[in-house]
Amino acid sequence: MSETGAPLSPRPPEKRNGCVTALMIVAGIILLLPGLCALLFVFAGVAKMASDDLQFVAACLLVACFGVALIWWAIRRPGS
Repeated sequence: MSETGAPLSPRPPEKRNGCVTALMIVAGIILLLPGLCALLFVFAGVAKMASDDLQFVAACLLVACFGVALIWWAIRRPGS
């Protein structure tokens, strides 16, 4: 037997939890700190052009990029 009922409607989007969003933003800000310190070291001249220093600065900037992405995702994720 086949059912001839109305098609199922999609579920409404779930509400965003404000606490989780705030925690994600705080974690993103914490992840921005290594990148800020790396930029300060580079512009202050503390980090010379040695390859080890440049790799450390690049790693710190990569962590900061993850912080920016986390903040962006926390603000822009669907569901309000």
